Amino acid sequence: MITITTAVKEILLQMAAASSFLMLFQWRLNQSHITRRNPRCSDEYTFLVMACGLSLVLCSLLSGNLFGMIDLNWGILPAFIGMLYGSFRSRALLALMLPVCTYVFSDPVTQSHVLLDSGIFMYPLLFGMANRFKFGTVVEKIALLWIVLVPCMLFIAFTSFFDGNDFSRLQDDKMALILCMLFLNPLLGGVLIYMLESAWNKREIEERIAYMSEKFRREIGDLQQITDMVPLSIISVDDNGRITSINETSMKKLEIEIPHITRTDVLNCTLSDLAHRLKLNDNRELDHLLDSVTRKQKFMGKVACLGKILYVLAAPLVPRDQGQQAGMVLIIQDMTEEENIRSELNHVERLTLVGRMAAGITHEIRNPMAVVRGFLQLMREKSPSDMESYYRIVMDELDRANSIINDFLSLAQSGLSGKEDSNLHDVIEDLAPLLWADANLRGQSVELRLCDKLPLLQLNIKEIKQLVLNLGRNAMEAMEPKGVLTLETRCVPEKVELLVKDTGSGMSDMEMEKLFTPFFTTKEQGTGLGLPLCLSIAERHGGSIAVDSCLGTGTVFTISFPYEKQEKAAVVC
Repeated sequence: MITITTAVKEILLQMAAASSFLMLFQWRLNQSHITRRNPRCSDEYTFLVMACGLSLVLCSLLSGNLFGMIDLNWGILPAFIGMLYGSFRSRALLALMLPVCTYVFSDPVTQSHVLLDSGIFMYPLLFGMANRFKFGTVVEKIALLWIVLVPCMLFIAFTSFFDGNDFSRLQDDKMALILCMLFLNPLLGGVLIYMLESAWNKREIEERIAYMSEKFRREIGDLQQITDMVPLSIISVDDNGRITSINETSMKKLEIEIPHITRTDVLNCTLSDLAHRLKLNDNRELDHLLDSVTRKQKFMGKVACLGKILYVLAAPLVPRDQGQQAGMVLIIQDMTEEENIRSELNHVERLTLVGRMAAGITHEIRNPMAVVRGFLQLMREKSPSDMESYYRIVMDELDRANSIINDFLSLAQSGLSGKEDSNLHDVIEDLAPLLWADANLRGQSVELRLCDKLPLLQLNIKEIKQLVLNLGRNAMEAMEPKGVLTLETRCVPEKVELLVKDTGSGMSDMEMEKLFTPFFTTKEQGTGLGLPLCLSIAERHGGSIAVDSCLGTGTVFTISFPYEKQEKAAVVC
């Protein structure tokens, strides 16, 4: 007959064997990176089921008989826990192992021992609530385990009655130990469920923290890349004005002003130290900015330094916790180019206004000039013949002034009206007799090289004729006798090009630069408005003029006219 002490040791040994699966599973969690549990995926519980099976075998190996009255085998506890957590296949395996171990290690081996000690009668209930168990809370899981475990403890107690044992013969302390053993089994089951869930939740929290840390690290890296890529200088400072971070754009600009400076050098100094190294101590606007940073006040304005105009936004950062200070951030944008463009636009607006005023004035001048010319004609008829040469000079100068006014008004014209579908070849052929006549008078020749097919273009015939005539006569004036003027057309992708070539002496680089400048001319009687007028006509048609000239080889003017894709079908010969 075993003593109370020996019985207590055997009970504690069974408790340790029944709890061994938890230690194995905890070891597994510490060795691997298990992701968050998915109750619908049974593969994540494979190791837990295997550990429960080992605990079942260990409990069966260490099983015994308590005071010769009741079997002491707590293998049912890890077996039931494994069946509740495992998949259907794992559940069936443990359901088979439990009666087998009970049969092998029970003494004596009877049908009642196998049926009652293994809890077979509770299998239907156990299988039925397994899915609900996986989705339940910790309290619900413990309650479901007790629902199947408490009746099994009663079945184990009833096994002794079937064996003919009389509990009344036991001493009170032994009887109390048996009752305590039957009570401790479900209690230990609840503790194991709680510890198992706690271990798993702890691992989940660790995985979640690791995931959030990695996500935070990636977001910090992405944010750093964004701040380095934007064309803005971003600098953050702490409460003492010391620089805590600086983006790549700021570093590149600092390296231009301070060679060999490193990010470490910048992060170890204050804004005032950095301004001192940049030699900006006498800049009032910068001093006002630094004073705002020192006072933690928002600053928004322009600062002129190092020959640049900077737009600076300085704002205090929002502290994470109440009562703390978070420093300030400075966002600096180089507005030098924008300011120059704005200044140029203002200048252009003023020039445009002056141009409009000049156009209005010249238009009004033309009217009294017409009156003066009319009266001069009347006076010419009534004057002596010896005054004829004087009248002719005055009339010629008035006509020349009127021509200049007409060219100026055409140059100042901004709109274009009267466009229609036209063939550029028709315009050239209409002007060809006039060009040939001028060329013959100069001892020159004209060649036409027109392409076979050309799409229709939206043209203002009058202006295009003026364009071709101006360029053609300019080319003739630039050539000596026996020179050749060539008019060539060609069709390139989405463009029609007109080439005006001469065999003159060409132009220098300085002349090329000022070629389209109004009133610039190399002719003695020129007005300097012909080529600007040609450029204005080409631009009003959405085109452009390119010039290729070399001294001694002649000049080529290439006028390009765009045409829409749908117009490609309208091709004429």
